[in-house]
Amino acid sequence: MVGAIGFGGMPLSGFYGTADPAAAQQVLERALDSGVTLWDTAEVYGHGGNEELLAPLLHQHRDRITIATKFGINADGSIAAGPDEARCAVEGSLRRLGIDHIDLYYVHRIDPTIPIEDTVGALADLVADGKVGHLGLSEASAATLRRAHAVHPIAALQSEWSLWTRDLEPDVLPVARELGVAIVPYSPLGRGLLTADVPDTLEDGDHRRSSPRFTAQNIEHNLALAEVLGNFARERDCSAAQIALAWLLAQGDDVIPIPGTRSADRVRENADAVDVGLTAAEVEELGALMQGVAGARYARPHSYGDSPERNA
Repeated sequence: MVGAIGFGGMPLSGFYGTADPAAAQQVLERALDSGVTLWDTAEVYGHGGNEELLAPLLHQHRDRITIATKFGINADGSIAAGPDEARCAVEGSLRRLGIDHIDLYYVHRIDPTIPIEDTVGALADLVADGKVGHLGLSEASAATLRRAHAVHPIAALQSEWSLWTRDLEPDVLPVARELGVAIVPYSPLGRGLLTADVPDTLEDGDHRRSSPRFTAQNIEHNLALAEVLGNFARERDCSAAQIALAWLLAQGDDVIPIPGTRSADRVRENADAVDVGLTAAEVEELGALMQGVAGARYARPHSYGDSPERNA
């Protein structure tokens, strides 16, 4: 059992600009104080540095934090998520996190060259050995989720889902719910676009520079769309981020968004989204208002953060 809203650690390791370890610790402390109990990281974030960043507070408050990490994406963006990689990667993550078991261990991306049954079989051995508590997949198709779950129960599916990234809904979401798999939406705030919280000039190294939704030909359209959400939020006397998260929470108790941020104040604001109740009519209205985002999720198929499962 975890809180309704988790925390995505990726932004703390330079993906959205220069990393600031001291500020990152403040963010993590605020997350803990705000009752955020699910912390998400991955071996590829900061080349393992993100796991090390979370380790000190994780040591101090192990009983209060459910730690999730992922394997399967190399530093160059290629996918390597087979049994051998799983057995090797888990040891590295345990060492960097400084713990004896990982609560939730994800296949970060599905390796199209290896049967998912083989990978999940190796992960099941890690569960039996006590090194992993629960298994998850990220960006898996409905068919792959079924095949994986037949080998060992899959506790969570982490995939992009937000007011303007909704391709999960028609096929994958029903299967996850049929199997009792929780949904963990990453980028629930559209990498800042849904809140219109995007600097005029993105820093070198900010991975949004390569995102089609942030290009010159698309950004103005998308920011105008985000302003529609902002107007809706102002009428409700809350933030656009809170409305976007409340919309996801309204999809069901099995939905646990993991917004990431480099701001301690934003952590608290995001956590308080649990108090923003939306009516069924408002949920439907928001879904209709936010149609028409310009640009694909990623610049090219199978790039870092992409998935052959979702883009075949």
